[in-house]
Amino acid sequence: MTITVLDTSAGMRAVLSADPSQRPEALRRMLAPTKGMFRYFSDEVDLAAMHAMSLGFPIDRHLEESSRALARLDEADAWTRIETSLAEAVRVQTAALPAIVVPDITVLLVLGDPGDDYFMGPARGFTGNGSMTGFIALTVWPTDENLGRLEAAAAHELQHNLRYAPGGVVWNPASVMVGEQIVSEGLADAFARELFGDIGYTPMGAAHLHDDDVFDKVVSGLRVDGMQNFTAWVHGDEAARRFGAEPMGVPTGAGYAVGNRLVDAFLQSTGMSASQALHVDSHEVIDVALRALR
Repeated sequence: MTITVLDTSAGMRAVLSADPSQRPEALRRMLAPTKGMFRYFSDEVDLAAMHAMSLGFPIDRHLEESSRALARLDEADAWTRIETSLAEAVRVQTAALPAIVVPDITVLLVLGDPGDDYFMGPARGFTGNGSMTGFIALTVWPTDENLGRLEAAAAHELQHNLRYAPGGVVWNPASVMVGEQIVSEGLADAFARELFGDIGYTPMGAAHLHDDDVFDKVVSGLRVDGMQNFTAWVHGDEAARRFGAEPMGVPTGAGYAVGNRLVDAFLQSTGMSASQALHVDSHEVIDVALRALR
């Protein structure tokens, strides 16, 4: 198993300093090692276009602002910290479940778009994707909050990666239920908290951790199927509007908050740790948790 944290510090610097006509191709070169993230797409993916769709830093505006943000990531030693935290997270996870498959993992850290209202507002300058086995993507604006939780954010995405690795939970985009995504976010936060304490809570959901009305609302959607529904139920109405989904009356980050409550109730009831519960079926987590909470 090898963890490769791409040197996107040099890559982003090259993109931002390139002649405007050369920036798209410079961006594609930087992103080329992550092409496998899109291996299930039916058509050829333009990595530069996918970067923009994923709230990545723009290459035609905010250039000075992005350069200053890149310097701040460098000063924070972000790449080394992420690599170190992932190595420790793998150690803890394999100690709990020695037989699991840990794939080679490529890690992409890029700046986000400081001009995007959703990214800088409700998303708090951070998005992550660890659901595609073998790849972790972190899109960050270097606020104090985000710099302070780089390790926890990386561990969160690693937990997703390992949950869906071969031998783990099988993900079918057409039939997977909202409950699986809610539980997976709760497990990933619980794993990050196992390693790093309360900074492991995903910030966008923290405000709703103890809101019973929000809990009941999200629980009512746990059996909705199809991953096209996840944005509305997990990330909330503002994300749904931003990405063209139908809002469901869910506040920002509610899925994370409810996932944490469900997983914590399950872990307390069973005596398991988050690392031990990596591959537990979401239906079991939900059933045990709801019995305990009601």
